[in-house]
Amino acid sequence: MDIIEKINSSVFLTDGGLETDLIFNKGIELPHFAAFTLLDQPEHENTLKDYYNDYIEEAIKHNAGFILESPTWRANPDWGYKLGYSQDELVQVNQKAIAQLIQLKSRYADFDDTFLISGCIGPRGDGYSIIETMTVKQAHEYHNLQIRALKNAGVDMISAITMTYCDEAIGIAESAKSNNIPVVISFTVETNGDLPSGETLEKAILKIDAVTDHYPLYYMINCAHPSHFMDKLKSGGSWKNRIRGVRANASCKSHDELDQSVELDTGNKEELGKLYHILKTQLPDLKVFGGCCGTDVSHIRTICEHVL
Repeated sequence: MDIIEKINSSVFLTDGGLETDLIFNKGIELPHFAAFTLLDQPEHENTLKDYYNDYIEEAIKHNAGFILESPTWRANPDWGYKLGYSQDELVQVNQKAIAQLIQLKSRYADFDDTFLISGCIGPRGDGYSIIETMTVKQAHEYHNLQIRALKNAGVDMISAITMTYCDEAIGIAESAKSNNIPVVISFTVETNGDLPSGETLEKAILKIDAVTDHYPLYYMINCAHPSHFMDKLKSGGSWKNRIRGVRANASCKSHDELDQSVELDTGNKEELGKLYHILKTQLPDLKVFGGCCGTDVSHIRTICEHVL
């Protein structure tokens, strides 16, 4: 069974807001929002394993598959440089992250067919706003180091999370294609339901599919509250069938408001669960359920109550 057949055959859970959970709920400092740095800190040897275990148990409880998303959202060259990592060290820490997930997956051998390991990559710049953009070629070259490292480490797929504009997403898809590794593209949107670039979800998905010959496995929406984008899903169109995952924020605040927040906004869990139920009716092929900023395993548990 290939990876898309696995996705089609089951509902999958993934984790919540890793970075916000670690910072606000567990009191762990993450410079530049970079969770991957914990892999190089002996005192946090088990922190990430313990974090994922809670979500895995929830998936097993609900007889769902699980996507183990690596903590490597910031482990690309520009952010790595800010954190003191050389390119060789970035390759090593990306591979270390996947090795840990492979070891974790081995504990659940009975569920091997329904567990997937995803190498998470993030945008070159900020996940909320666009300061500088790249061409498709530049994005391909920039992200290739991390994609190649994750593939060589043994991931099942790459997930590009919190994409803010098309050309970077296309470059990532082309890099994944050149490395012969499946890729998922996940967009964030503003409160009006459009990408920070002003592109609509529909146009972004149609453009990427046209340019890459439908190379992405599927698309997701993350780092936005469902109330921000549900209106955009009311219209018809086959493009909606390409959205198979949602990792929503707990808070209905805008990106600007969240950037200014000094306290964690965990939102209304019951309302979030109900909104996910509505999303299931709007997105006929929605299969992957997780969370983003402000969510933890309790949010995923509530979502499960409404969608499984």
